[in-house]
Amino acid sequence: DSFVFGQTGAGNNWAKGFYGVGAELIDLVLDGVRREVEGCDCLQGFQMCHSLGGGTGSGLGSLLLSKLYESYPCRITQTFSVFPSPKVSDTVVEPYNCVLSMQHLVESVHACMLMDNEALYDLCFRTLRLTTPTFGDLNHLVSASMSGITTCFRFPGQLNCDLRKLAVNLIPFPRLHFFLTGFAPLTS
Repeated sequence: DSFVFGQTGAGNNWAKGFYGVGAELIDLVLDGVRREVEGCDCLQGFQMCHSLGGGTGSGLGSLLLSKLYESYPCRITQTFSVFPSPKVSDTVVEPYNCVLSMQHLVESVHACMLMDNEALYDLCFRTLRLTTPTFGDLNHLVSASMSGITTCFRFPGQLNCDLRKLAVNLIPFPRLHFFLTGFAPLTS
């Protein structure tokens, strides 16, 4: 009931994800979001995970973020955005997809947690001593980092207990909302 999918992908093309496939699916996606929002007692905002290298994560992701900001302007939007790297993928258009998405991250997102595929790859290779890191290994690092960032939402504490307080305490000016994550200790 909550899954929305199309018959084709965006083919590593931001424009196809934003104007093509995204334009076809966005109403279904927003309808699913609306149903979930209606089931909430106290909606704080939205958290979205996406990659900026492919066409779907960058193109459809940008469209979704813009529409969420337009539909729910008083709610916080936070993303976990994975930046592309030539070490992990050899798709030549990844940097273009990333650059085209940046304006939407600046305008439509309140807090953006940046993940760098190359840094994740290096952590797996150097620190965890994995000879050939897989996407599962990279995703494990991302999930551990996300878990640390969202701990304050799941457990009681004094500081940063919701999305708005986290944004207020971390963001000095509205456009300075891009953060790099750190995770320690990192052991194999």
